[in-house]
Parts: sequence; structure tokens; C-alpha cells
Amino acid sequence: MKAEKRGVILDLDTFKADELNLDALLSLPVDWQVYGMTTPAELEQRIHGCEVILTNKVVLNRSSIKGASCLEYIGVLATGVNNIDIQTAASSGITYTNVAGYGTPSVVQHTLMLMLNLATNFIGYQKSVGQGGWQAADTFCLLDKPINELADKHLLILGHGELGKAVEKLALAFGMRVTVATRPGRKPTALRPAFDEVLAEADFVSLHCLLSGETEGLINEQRLAAMKPTSFLVNTARGALVDESALLDALQRGEIAGAAIDVMVTEPPSKDNELLAAKLPNLIVTPHNAWASIESRQRLLNIAARNLKNWLEG
Repeated sequence: MKAEKRGVILDLDTFKADELNLDALLSLPVDWQVYGMTTPAELEQRIHGCEVILTNKVVLNRSSIKGASCLEYIGVLATGVNNIDIQTAASSGITYTNVAGYGTPSVVQHTLMLMLNLATNFIGYQKSVGQGGWQAADTFCLLDKPINELADKHLLILGHGELGKAVEKLALAFGMRVTVATRPGRKPTALRPAFDEVLAEADFVSLHCLLSGETEGLINEQRLAAMKPTSFLVNTARGALVDESALLDALQRGEIAGAAIDVMVTEPPSKDNELLAAKLPNLIVTPHNAWASIESRQRLLNIAARNLKNWLEG
């Protein structure tokens, strides 16, 4: 099929593409230039003359969009479009699309995995076995760290979109009691009480809300202090929902029993990030890969290809 458009994929390495089938994208009538990563210094040259741009995390600001005089289509290989200047794109007549709903099974699975690891002290026991603690024990098992069941525990969910609803469904299957809260700044209802009203009752708090002016720094010193000392915090949403310094203090002081996070305010985090440098036994950190099952990444690229195909076909 003769190429009708010139296109560029700016950061394919963010998907570990060697595990995926790219046929849906590469079979489109586009003459592709594919790059693993693109730095700001390389961006202008790589998008010059392109009518189609696909990007995950490479920022397309007003200057870069205006400088790409041939540009007609931007495909964001993610749900959020904060990395592109959508106002400039729209005013320039450039179509932009994103990809939504691709990662729900992966993120939900990851969320429950984090909850289960916290409840069972899995990482602590695994470390004990690796260090010979079980082998040197006087009894047949190790019980030096608390082990809890999810059954009958109270889960507080903030954010009840597709992800929050799916987490609720799995939590109910584990026998948990689930409350969906109304986020601060919005009017509570009989079915969705105010977040602050139920925070102190929760055994687990799982965040699935969007990052906004209302939710930035939502989990702060005051709210962490309001939580039960036996409670756990899980964040697979956005790093800036949580005040990292306040979380560090709360974990060190035992204000909460533990936390598991897949996201941080700055990503990748700096080598001297205080939360990571503390190496706390009651903190689990995964590197923003809750979304990244092979199946999820394949769905993302397939949806992105379908978006572009629909645009190409008018």
C-alpha cells in the first residue's frame, strides 16, 4: 500500500515494543520513522515535515506544534493529554486523540496485588527467607510480622470511574466492606459520604481519582494523622495526590501501618528522593508499571492504531 502520510513515533521504548505486535500500526498507509526515545533537542528535527505524530511522554508544546508546519494529527499513546498543548493543536486545525480504558485489568490486578502484599507482609517474609530466617527458625513457620486478611476489612475508594468500580468488584469478592467517598470540594450524598468523614474508619484507602487543583496534595499530614494506625494507603493513580514528605513522616512515626505506591510526584524519581532513600519496611514502591501488562500495552497500541485508521479514512 502506497504511503499517503509521513509519520513519526517518538518514544516507542516506553512500551517495550519487542514484546508486542505492531502490525496494526505499521500496516497503515503511513511512512513511519520510529524512535525509541526523543530528547527535547532532537524533537524539532524529528517532527519536521511530518503529518502524523505519535507520542507517549514526549512533550509537544506550542512552539513545537507551530514549528511542525505539515502536522495534521497527534496521537497520544496514553490516556492523559497533558503532554501536548491541545489548545494550540485545536486552533491550528490539528486532530488529536488519546487512548482510554486500555489498562483497567492491569491496574486493578496491580492494586489488589499491592493490597495483598501489605496485608500479608509478603515482602518482609520473602526477605526473611532470602536472609535465612526461616532456615534458622525454632518452629516450622515464621510469625514475626503481622498477617491480616482482606475479608471484613473496610476499603475506602476515592475515584469511582472504570478503575474504581473494577477495584470495588474485586474487593467485594475478597469479602471486604467497600465505601466509595466523595472527594473534597464536592457535595457528599447518602451513597457517597465525604472522604474526610470516613477516612478514620478505613482499613485500606485506595486512590483512583484524577489529579486536579482539588486533589493535589490530597493525602497530607492532617489526613494521614486521621487514619487508623493499622490502616494502609494504596496509590496507583497520580503521585501528586500524596504529599511524599508527609507520607514519610507518617510511616516513620507509625501513624499508618503501611503504604504501597506505583506513582510519584517526579518520575523517574531522583536518586536522593527522601521517601525512597529511607528504605522503609512498611513501604512498597513499584515503578509506575501498574498499567503495563503485555495485554494492556497491546490493547493501547491497537486502540491507537484504530484511532489513526479512523482519521485516515475520514
